[in-house]
Amino acid sequence: MSDTSGWLRVVATPIGNLEDLSPRATRAFREATLVLAEDTRRARQLLSHLGITGKRIERLDAHVERHALEHWAERLAAGDRLAMVSDAGTPTVSDPGAAVVRAAVAVGISVESVPGPSAVIAALAASGMPADRFRFFGFLPRKGGGRRDVLAELVATPETVVFFEAPQRAQATFEELRALAPEREACVARELTKLHEELVRGTIAELAAREEWRGELTVVLGIGKREPRAAVHDLEQRIEALLRDGLRAKDVARVLAAELGLSAREVYAAIARRAPRDHDDAPGDD
Repeated sequence: MSDTSGWLRVVATPIGNLEDLSPRATRAFREATLVLAEDTRRARQLLSHLGITGKRIERLDAHVERHALEHWAERLAAGDRLAMVSDAGTPTVSDPGAAVVRAAVAVGISVESVPGPSAVIAALAASGMPADRFRFFGFLPRKGGGRRDVLAELVATPETVVFFEAPQRAQATFEELRALAPEREACVARELTKLHEELVRGTIAELAAREEWRGELTVVLGIGKREPRAAVHDLEQRIEALLRDGLRAKDVARVLAAELGLSAREVYAAIARRAPRDHDDAPGDD
């Protein structure tokens, strides 16, 4: 690639330990004519640590506007070299940046990934949970129906699950998950790569009993259990319990389909027989 060719490099940065910054990432910063950063102050601190001064840094957040994307695309087309970073870890993974990548691709610009630290992969690797297949949920919705739907989907997912949670909301989240899957195996990676890194293991019920969480949390849930097909009496009992916990019919169907080895439609049929008023949100078999 010639020196006058514009490029966009998606650069992973440390999530806590500066020793995790790769030489290739450092070179990307040195060669860039512009750095796009979720937090310009943190980006400047990182560049200062590397002895890089005078570099132009522009803010890129989750609410990036169209005119900013057009501006950066024009600069790339004119030959500028852009390094894009998030607060920490790998950009675009539950962080801003995907829109910039699309804008660069649209004008025919080379996009390179400079891999490195990722809280998702670090937590998954240390958890001991199966990692051949997993689902990542990012940060969970804070409240409302969207949160109920995501929690139900999360529990119904049979693969290993990874998600982020803020420490002040962690206990409430584990309490809600305990009502759905108390015995599911879990590992909470706290303050990954930092001085006080800690891996807390146990069932969801055991984690819900912990009264205080501190630091940034990455949660890994083990494979969801698929039990033998449930007897009618067992199914009815679980339906009653989950409806009492406030779940909607379609959420109950998702949860019990994964838990009891039934199709969502079979579970919903049982719900409809018990409470015909709930069948306005019937799910399919997916």
